[in-house]
Amino acid sequence: MADLAERPALEPQVDNEKVPVLQEKEEIDVEKTEDPDQGKDGGVTADADADAAPGEAEAEEEPKPDATQEQSPSDVVENTMNEDAAQQNVPIDFVTMGMFIIDDIDFVPPTEPVKDILGGAGTYSALGARLFSPPPKSTSVGWIVDQGSDFPPSLSTLIDSWSTSALFRHDALRLTTRGWNGYEGTAEKRAFKYMTPKKRLTAQDLTPSLLQSRSFHLICSPNRCRDLVAEITSLRKKVVPAESYTKPIFIWEPVPDLCTPDELLNCTNCLPLVDICSPNHAELAGFMGDSGLDPETGEISTLAVERACEQLLASMPLQSFSLVVRAGEKGCYIAKNGGRKRGRDQKTTKRRKKDYTRGGLQHDTDMEALFAGLLQDADGIVAREEIEVDPGIEKWVPAYHTDSAKVIDPTGGGNTFLGGLGVALARGEGLEEAVAWGAVAASFAIEQVGVPTLGRDAEGCETWNGQNVEARLREFRERL
Repeated sequence: MADLAERPALEPQVDNEKVPVLQEKEEIDVEKTEDPDQGKDGGVTADADADAAPGEAEAEEEPKPDATQEQSPSDVVENTMNEDAAQQNVPIDFVTMGMFIIDDIDFVPPTEPVKDILGGAGTYSALGARLFSPPPKSTSVGWIVDQGSDFPPSLSTLIDSWSTSALFRHDALRLTTRGWNGYEGTAEKRAFKYMTPKKRLTAQDLTPSLLQSRSFHLICSPNRCRDLVAEITSLRKKVVPAESYTKPIFIWEPVPDLCTPDELLNCTNCLPLVDICSPNHAELAGFMGDSGLDPETGEISTLAVERACEQLLASMPLQSFSLVVRAGEKGCYIAKNGGRKRGRDQKTTKRRKKDYTRGGLQHDTDMEALFAGLLQDADGIVAREEIEVDPGIEKWVPAYHTDSAKVIDPTGGGNTFLGGLGVALARGEGLEEAVAWGAVAASFAIEQVGVPTLGRDAEGCETWNGQNVEARLREFRERL
């Protein structure tokens, strides 16, 4: 990763004690570019904080002016972590930088509205990773839950039941970030807006254990993506010994507001910094100044997705870059160009010093011995750089649900997809297998309003919505 800017050193934070810890509160950030994308249909496109109803146009976000103003910050925030996570020493596989939001949803009458629903990109991406992490692996999923004075105790109980490494930050002097989902004007347009100020997460919010995660989910603009990668990398190097430092996996989910042709250059500048870039079909098309839809049918155009990926990757240098485009009922498209695989971190890889000889060649110089001495290491092995070439991937992976009747609410499907994909990559799975994990994770998120129900079967195995996640994954693999 090229020359990432160093940030000032931070005071160490305690992240896994059972007792509350006090720390200074970060100011509330109400920048609009943190908003997740809007979804369409029942695949893996729809995301948590703003979404569109199946088959309908993208909704515009119009936050209330008085509701989105920054509240006066309090002096202290009380931090606590789930007791299961505090007691277990399980390495963190996945951390999301997405926000926690409580959703209220107003449906078209006569359907009754629902209140106090777990929501936000952070919640759903953590859910995606948690689906594949039954205890004790559940504590390998890290996320931050900002609780205001109005935080419902029932939601705390629900989150605790997942047994993740959730960092609860309680601030009695602010309100929990809340969002409204509903229909404005007609039943044809689903809308989202914030009802209270949102609190954006920064790299400085991550505790030492969260900084050591194997993967990070970023949902932000291109410019902020670069900043987050630099800041997380810098802070990570402060808590990980140099001899054991490894580069984390970065999964970047662009926000829709800045998926425009003007931001295309910034987008391409981000690709070398992240391992996966995952826009949905509309966001990818937005970078290209297109709609991404078939002009005759109005449906998602698979050809437009493929063409946009080809154009974007063709503009990149000869190196392997990966796009995973979430395309609703069409599933998702993997576009990974062939090229030289990423090398190791030059700053942390120890290289043998070159041997330099003085003087010129003589008529009796033993050339074979000379070059052998220059090329061999101390053990007599010729050292040369191995160049590995990635063959690339161009492949469509279908959505898990083929029956639209199975899709109740697409909210959060895209975020959940990326949580499943991210934790798979963190555990050493290849990209195609990771996408299968993502598709299965998304299928659980869209089967109901809110999050799926955690339970156990007759044998004591964990289930979600009465189904075993691994069994669903095996069944999905057989279809592919």
